[in-house]
Amino acid sequence: MNRQQLARHAGALGFAPQDCVRWLSPVSLVRIGLKVVVAEIFADFGDKRELQAVFTAPEIEPPTPDARGDLWFDYVSDTGDGFDATYNVAWLLGQPELEVALPDPAPGEPGTIVLPRGRLLVLGGDEVYPTASVGAYEDRTTGPFGAAFPAGADHPTLLALPGNHDWYDGLSSFLRIFTARSFVGSWRTVQSRSYFAVRLRPGWWLVGLDSQLGEYIDAPQLDYFHTQLSTRLAPGDAIIFCAATPAWVHGASNPDAFNSLHYFERNFLRGAFDKDTQTATSTGAQVRLWLSGDSHHYTRYEEQGPDTEAGPATPDPRRTQLVTCGLGGAYLSETYTLPDHLALPPRGSRMRSKDPTSRAFTRAGSTYPTPEDSRRLSRRLAVPFTKVWLPLRNPWFGFTIGAVHLLLFAVLVGLLSVWQSSSVDGALRHTPVGEAALFALVVLALPLVPVVVTAVTAVIGGADWPVGKVSALVALCLQLVVAHLLLILAVALPWPASWPDAVVLLGAAALACVGGSALGSEAFALFILLVRRGEVAGWRMAGQAVEDHKGLLRMCLRADGSLEVYPIVLDEICRDWDLAQVSPGSSRPVPATPLRPRLVEPAIHLSQKGFDDEPAR
Repeated sequence: MNRQQLARHAGALGFAPQDCVRWLSPVSLVRIGLKVVVAEIFADFGDKRELQAVFTAPEIEPPTPDARGDLWFDYVSDTGDGFDATYNVAWLLGQPELEVALPDPAPGEPGTIVLPRGRLLVLGGDEVYPTASVGAYEDRTTGPFGAAFPAGADHPTLLALPGNHDWYDGLSSFLRIFTARSFVGSWRTVQSRSYFAVRLRPGWWLVGLDSQLGEYIDAPQLDYFHTQLSTRLAPGDAIIFCAATPAWVHGASNPDAFNSLHYFERNFLRGAFDKDTQTATSTGAQVRLWLSGDSHHYTRYEEQGPDTEAGPATPDPRRTQLVTCGLGGAYLSETYTLPDHLALPPRGSRMRSKDPTSRAFTRAGSTYPTPEDSRRLSRRLAVPFTKVWLPLRNPWFGFTIGAVHLLLFAVLVGLLSVWQSSSVDGALRHTPVGEAALFALVVLALPLVPVVVTAVTAVIGGADWPVGKVSALVALCLQLVVAHLLLILAVALPWPASWPDAVVLLGAAALACVGGSALGSEAFALFILLVRRGEVAGWRMAGQAVEDHKGLLRMCLRADGSLEVYPIVLDEICRDWDLAQVSPGSSRPVPATPLRPRLVEPAIHLSQKGFDDEPAR
């Protein structure tokens, strides 16, 4: 059965399977916009991180290694969108072990590897979409995760970090669910705050920072990390650091984007900050692995070591890794715009107290999806009559833009009738096509004037290019071109003289509505493809809501102190489900066809100790 059929069994499931979010639906855009405004108000006047200081912060017990002394744990981010994608990932996480296909095995070698379930699951941010509420968490996250790994004798630890979508209700629902010390299926929640620090084993720490919509790091959180982490770090300790956004990538276009993370690393991980002296003493610890989601793809940047002749392609477990893996359930993001090289801290950063020299990182391994596949996938938004075409994937967008063009058509026909000094139906029946085209050119010239003036002013004055204003005007002009084409088409049609005026007007209105929906959507899709950067550029993939291409990270801390990272992906998710009884009156979905996970690249190996030349302080 598909998701819609499965939703009829919500009572037995304990949750209602949800469709994926249509991100370009006008209703969704307005709702999310309002939530963003409310969240920013909370950020300014009701920061939940400040209130968490009244809660006790007991030490989080580390998960138990297996009989060989190895500790397996999982990382997944950006879950809780559509049921199909989220449940596929949750199902993989809940299995006792996964048989995963290896990339390009050598002849005679086994083509798969078996990886046991993690004793710890880290949710790296954005646990629900599009906005947070208790009901949304139940239907989109905790319900599917609980069904994928129902309550039993085994209780792995669950830690969660909030992302911007978790913050859209001021973090209220997140705190009720993930700091209540309860269960999500068999996973056991143990944290008392929206951030955490846990000693996984001697020499290795796991740290999660709540950066709250990119704002400053609050004092109670810094006090927590000073007490629970900084003063307990020892020379040679290695840290796995989880952030809600990959600020290291954002730093390539905005040098100040990495400032907060660099401040935290410098003063609370590599250093122990003393508020009295306003100085930080070295802890001797290093961040060996940076993890984040938020961008819904997989990519990895590898530190360039002191031996530059070896190059980044040479495997070296001492290299620090920066990994983005946001494949937990939300729409797929593009990868072909990612930078090839990073410098941390970015050289253009205005941060006063920063490392005097930057560390160089290079994009390494396999990016998922590949830049070539990503470019091909992004273009599908403008391919008419495919399942991911803008108005078909986002029906309300098509309806809305059709209604807008109907209104524009009514205005233009009214103006044309004045131009012709005739009735509205007379203007449609008797205006020559050439004269209608001249009318269209005259009317179109009006909105084009501010575009030209703005561009010329920017070039002559040497000012920054006003990308936002020009983009909005270009989008408006494209829609006006469509509206005038529809007007010319309506005038060019040979309306039968025997048709009543009302029928002609209704026919023209239908042409404007249907044609406006199709052509207006196509014009907007082409506009999105032309935009090179910014929020609008992200709509290329968000508008398609691609549910395939999902994944997670499975990691292992070996008994010898080394770390292995296995990036696991599903190229195609399961959308066909059977119902299996869990207990009387309770059921859970089971994939009707086997899932086929694979490694997107060979396991990444990290040693506990990095390069000896720690960045100068």
